[in-house]
Amino acid sequence: MKLTFLGAGSTVFARNVIGDCMCTEALRDSVFALYDIDPKRLEESRTILEAIRKNTGGYGRIECYCGVENRKEALRGADFVVNAIQVGGYDPCTITDFEIPKKYGLQQTIGDTLGIGGIMRALRTIPVMQDFAKDMEEVCPDALFLNYTNPMAMLSGFMQRYTPIKTVGLCHSVQTCSESLLNDLNMGDKLEGRKDLIAGINHMAWLLEIKDKNGVDLYPEIKSRVDEYLANPEVKNKVRMEYIKHFGYYCTESSEHNAEYNMFYIKSKYPELIKKYNIPIDEYLCRCVYHIETWQKEYEEILQSGVKEHIRSNEYASRIMEAIVINHPYQIGGNVLNKGFLISNLPEEACVEVPCLVNGSGVHPCFVGALPVQCAAMNMTNVNVQLLTIEAAVTKKKEHIYQAAMLDPHTGSELDIDTIKKMVDDLIEAHGSYLPKYH
Repeated sequence: MKLTFLGAGSTVFARNVIGDCMCTEALRDSVFALYDIDPKRLEESRTILEAIRKNTGGYGRIECYCGVENRKEALRGADFVVNAIQVGGYDPCTITDFEIPKKYGLQQTIGDTLGIGGIMRALRTIPVMQDFAKDMEEVCPDALFLNYTNPMAMLSGFMQRYTPIKTVGLCHSVQTCSESLLNDLNMGDKLEGRKDLIAGINHMAWLLEIKDKNGVDLYPEIKSRVDEYLANPEVKNKVRMEYIKHFGYYCTESSEHNAEYNMFYIKSKYPELIKKYNIPIDEYLCRCVYHIETWQKEYEEILQSGVKEHIRSNEYASRIMEAIVINHPYQIGGNVLNKGFLISNLPEEACVEVPCLVNGSGVHPCFVGALPVQCAAMNMTNVNVQLLTIEAAVTKKKEHIYQAAMLDPHTGSELDIDTIKKMVDDLIEAHGSYLPKYH
């Protein structure tokens, strides 16, 4: 079996996913093909993964492929392809996504999923993923493409609608959603044996049901504790708790993410909301700098003292591969096309996040039905932006970029149309060759 990892210079993530495979009997004797365009980071990943491979019994083989000219060989014959690229990286592209909007008075927290940051990230990533799909169609047409790159719904949605490649989008937030909620509300005693149902869109999928091991609905007790949580000025998860209070349900991704997915919390006319809800403006920039610095220290320590034992993580990737290889059923929360109206009150062309059964014949999305109307309405404010961004990437029409930004809840609530168009033009110019030509 062969697993190709695109963006293997994302060393920490590559270590988790491939390390997980090396700890799994059904997967450990595979060819692990590492691909990146940065030779230094690729070598760092190879060094660490080679050490993990030896620590876990020396099974399998690691191959490295650097540069676009070697990508097709990296993909040739792959059974599974994991995507974790970041086109343009922190410097210059992420910095540009934050600094230019800031000149127009538009503040962001993460900027990788929605908003103007998410739009621009999608527009520079979709052409690269389209190239991946063309290569895969030629050299590994039956491979399953596991996408971890954000903006998840835009990128996975593009792949699912405009390429023949079998694709599922994967996020970390589904696995930890109900656990984080119960721990925040001091209900950790309810964790064991709990059952939940999560569906919606990536980063805004709704915890529709949560029951304890005896089948008792936990939402009444959850709702009774929300006000006490929100009254604490120190806590960080206030936006999602506010969702429970005003929309009736908790959602998957963190409050710093969700603060910029709507028009409610980051408002120049109400600057006091930033403090009230502990919203970390420019958070992603800070994280990037932190991770760059800490990784270099960690890598130097690894070179000196060796790699610690790898323990299988809760990432879906290795469990999906294992389920397919040994035909053992496993359930995930996957990002798939809403084909057949899996969620009946969202558009069929939307990329939705729903429970999926994985077995020897692949990934099988499950029917959910209608979301509560207010949850579907919140999702649609994001889906509008996702669909228009994909439309812009496909047609190369600049007007669709403008429209995506205009209809983004946060951007549209802060800036007028002329200002939005000027900001988009500035971003397109600043990103230069990282973007195709728009007309």
